[in-house]
Amino acid sequence: MGARRWRADRASYALVIVALVAGLGATLPGQQDQDPRSRFKTGVELVNVTATVTDRAGRFVGNLGRDDFSVYEDGVLQSIDYFSRERVPVSLGIVLDTSGSMVGDKIRAAQRALDRFLVDLLGPDDEVFLYRVGDEPLLVQGWTTDRDALRRQLGRIMPEGDTALYDTVARAVALAQTGTHRKKALVIISDGNDTASAIGVGKVRQLILQSELLVYAIGIDGNTGILRIAQQRGPQRPRPPVRIPWPPTLPGGGRYPPQNPPISPIPPRSGGLPHSREEGVDTAALRALTDDSGGRIEIIRSSLDLDPATAGIADELSRQYSLAYSPTSPKDGQWHNIRVVVKNRDCLVRARRGYVAAVVRDTPPSVS
Repeated sequence: MGARRWRADRASYALVIVALVAGLGATLPGQQDQDPRSRFKTGVELVNVTATVTDRAGRFVGNLGRDDFSVYEDGVLQSIDYFSRERVPVSLGIVLDTSGSMVGDKIRAAQRALDRFLVDLLGPDDEVFLYRVGDEPLLVQGWTTDRDALRRQLGRIMPEGDTALYDTVARAVALAQTGTHRKKALVIISDGNDTASAIGVGKVRQLILQSELLVYAIGIDGNTGILRIAQQRGPQRPRPPVRIPWPPTLPGGGRYPPQNPPISPIPPRSGGLPHSREEGVDTAALRALTDDSGGRIEIIRSSLDLDPATAGIADELSRQYSLAYSPTSPKDGQWHNIRVVVKNRDCLVRARRGYVAAVVRDTPPSVS
């Protein structure tokens, strides 16, 4: 379980990078929208954007048309090539914290909430996979539309071990990129800080930024003091170093969006100690994984709130607008900002904040 497992982990993380780089520029298939003016440009790389539109009270705004939206890339208005307000199938990954702190009411509430989420709230064509978080990532169920199989696997889970959350999310991001549906999302459910990962939240965030995933996180923060960070848990079992190929900057010298503050170190709460007993969920880290993707984080105070929280995510996934455009910027390997606005200034729009433009390199013909 020692060197062999860590060699496998190193290879697995290399596959994470390869899978995500391969999925940077998605080409949409030829389809039609309810709006007869909307057509996919087959064979043309499009940037996909999923937009959630609400009013100031947080209520979803429906029945908007393509002309109600404007999409800007690096401040330049783009032409919307595809638009839909219909509910489309989703390839959805679930990352469930099953570490020791989830024992008892928490895991039972999570199982009940996800059972309803899978059976009653998702569409029949939606495909799902399930990863559990423990000492190391474990894929409980790969891609499937078989809800009964998922429920059986979910019901067998027993919480144990530490919390390798970031390692698990990295694996889940790579797997989510292989989903068959154009719309892809990831839901993370956790009640505490990461205590056992080989990689950090910053690297996981960069993986997400290089994908088209909508990432949602539900944090259970009952201030119970059950879970502390690794530094406060006393001596930990040694973990061999993992070499993960990772550039300090994006290919081509690009940088990530400047509007996001550094995620480490995380400032303490007012009147409390950083990562102390008073802070169960690492809210800043979860926000770093969700906000740029167009998803969101929701912090709940009790495991009893898991059911309405997962129901809210399912409702949001069914009410979003799908847009795509052909970018006018060069494929330079750099980060490009995206801003989506609607004509009604009283509406709020949440969408991915940018993307990494894949570099196109001319490959010389091979000489036999």
